[in-house]
Amino acid sequence: MTAQVPPRSGADREPAATARRTSEELLQRVERELRSFLAAERDVWAEVDERAVVAIDALSDLVASGGKRIRPAFCVTGHLAAGGDPQAPGIVAAAAALEMLHVSALVHDDIFDASVQRRGEPTVHAKHSALHTRHAWQGESRRFGESVAVLVGDLALVYSEQLMSRAPSTVVPVWSMLRSELMIGQYLDLAAAAEFSVDPRLSRLIALVKSGHYTIHRPLAVGASVAGRPDLAPAFREYGEAVGEAFQLRDDLLDAFGSSADTGKPAGLDFSQHKMTLLLGWAMQRDEHIRSLITEPGHSPAEVRGRLLDTGVPSDVEKHITDLVERGCKAIADAPVDPVWRSELTDMAVRVAYRNA
Repeated sequence: MTAQVPPRSGADREPAATARRTSEELLQRVERELRSFLAAERDVWAEVDERAVVAIDALSDLVASGGKRIRPAFCVTGHLAAGGDPQAPGIVAAAAALEMLHVSALVHDDIFDASVQRRGEPTVHAKHSALHTRHAWQGESRRFGESVAVLVGDLALVYSEQLMSRAPSTVVPVWSMLRSELMIGQYLDLAAAAEFSVDPRLSRLIALVKSGHYTIHRPLAVGASVAGRPDLAPAFREYGEAVGEAFQLRDDLLDAFGSSADTGKPAGLDFSQHKMTLLLGWAMQRDEHIRSLITEPGHSPAEVRGRLLDTGVPSDVEKHITDLVERGCKAIADAPVDPVWRSELTDMAVRVAYRNA
């Protein structure tokens, strides 16, 4: 069941269209900021050595390959919902910093997950491993590719800090917490996969730290901080945690049952990497045989999917997503923001929770 967004009346459509247009214009500026920043860095390092631009080119390729830009979108929406000026110094750089941090996480995630595809293209480590093999360079190709990707991800982390330094200093506390949460969440995810023990509480915690805060709550808070509205923190937290968990649960369902043609990355990575998602945790509580299907050789992803469906858990996860979206929308129902932005945040909650990629 999909959460329903009430249709807007004719009188509501014009302000809504204006709000959406303002947000889209800001996001276009964020896109230009990302590309011009990387182009300027490339110009600087191209004068040093031709090899010095390789890492920058890898970042530029990943930025140019697309992506949903969810974190910048929530950042600018949080800013505008808080009454922030679209021309305010720092909002574009702050939103760009969030996307650059996300690029860093993606590059590192692909190493952790041994994924060879991202957005329909070879991942950074896969591309450079292949380059090493093709040129018959010294050393181990896999180690070279992963080393390059670690450095590319680290460079994106450095660039995210440079971009955020252009935002008002009021963002520092939330920006610091966001980055710490991301790293801690990544570790918890790795540890839970290694242990592969059924712990739905831990699975929900990981979804909250890795996604609820990092994807939605903190970007909203960054935008509100630039606008000088710390009073919105409680509503944005409740909304962001609920909708962020819904976002992560949709990610889990897409990994298990989605198409790589839609997602741009291999399907079933959570199975092969033993990710203890809430989907798997709930299913393994009902059917212990699922553990052996995932951990023992000789079983196909299709077998796992079929067994998951037999447990009824995917349907329960869908219901949980609906409950989370409704909870998030209730959290902003009385928030001190213009109704047009309350409606926009409701629409965004539905879009991220019910996406197909």
